[in-house]
Amino acid sequence: MSRSSSSPSPLSPPREPAPALMSGAGLLAARGEQAHRRLGPLSRRLWALWRQVQGYLFLLPALLIFALFVWYPVVLGFVMSFQSVDLINPATWVGWANYRHVFADPLFAIAWRNTLAFTGYALLFGYVVPLVLALAINEMRHGKSYFRLAFYLPVMLPPIVTVFLWRWMYDPDSGLLNALLSLVHLPGRLWLEDPQTALPALVAVATWSAAGSTMLVYLAALQGVPASLYEAAEIDGAGFWRRLWHVTLPCIRPIMLLMLVLQIIATMQVFIEPFTITDGGPQHATLSILLLIYTYAFQNADFGEASALSVLLFLVLAAFGLIYLRLTSHMLQGD
Repeated sequence: MSRSSSSPSPLSPPREPAPALMSGAGLLAARGEQAHRRLGPLSRRLWALWRQVQGYLFLLPALLIFALFVWYPVVLGFVMSFQSVDLINPATWVGWANYRHVFADPLFAIAWRNTLAFTGYALLFGYVVPLVLALAINEMRHGKSYFRLAFYLPVMLPPIVTVFLWRWMYDPDSGLLNALLSLVHLPGRLWLEDPQTALPALVAVATWSAAGSTMLVYLAALQGVPASLYEAAEIDGAGFWRRLWHVTLPCIRPIMLLMLVLQIIATMQVFIEPFTITDGGPQHATLSILLLIYTYAFQNADFGEASALSVLLFLVLAAFGLIYLRLTSHMLQGD
């Protein structure tokens, strides 16, 4: 037979691949479909149920790890808040006694006052400053990468390096801040020894070390604003401030709300700065809730009271999380 008669016509439909040439996955899929067609109605329902269960089986290892390292400590801490636990004697059930002792402790009110004050100062600077930096960098035409890197560098420093750096800057004898004050003939300050300035000094440390990461989030949100909106605003004669108020801020409002809630939750758990720089002093002026929990657990060896205070803090933070979910649901319904 000639070659022309044996070759397939260009107009003829493509032949089905031979079973021997099909891939292993294709053979398994084809055989699975054939077996599924031969099943009865009950068997088909069982087969569909098995296909659904398979997905949950793949999730099972991650769920077990999450339950072991997240939910188990949460439940254990809640149970320990009703027990007397000192890691030496067996745990005994004391009911609400730990909560009564925590509320009766005069340091409880001081710690909450300092924590709320720290949160307020941190939101005033740590929420506004990164947004202003992001807006400024977003308006730049040249050098954006250099400024992003410069403002993000403090985030990459280890916390211990940040602590030593700022302790040197606040040093009353050889610190940078007092040296700058002396240049303009102003008296130096005891920044970390004065109860009036110790807490704002820690807020400056926290803002400096975390503003870079928040700024990058805002920059990503700003770059997601459609350019057509800015072009339409410019055609209408809108200046920078009108574009900012009527275009930019409404478009990044969900991100701003998310960062607000996340910063409230993070600043209410402040621990590193008061623990490593001031140790809660002077005169308990920088004592935070987490530092008081640490004191209960590792200095007083009373893990029951530490767990009780942890539960109270958890409830407060959970309330902020619920407020965020409610606000976002209203925003989605409004859209």
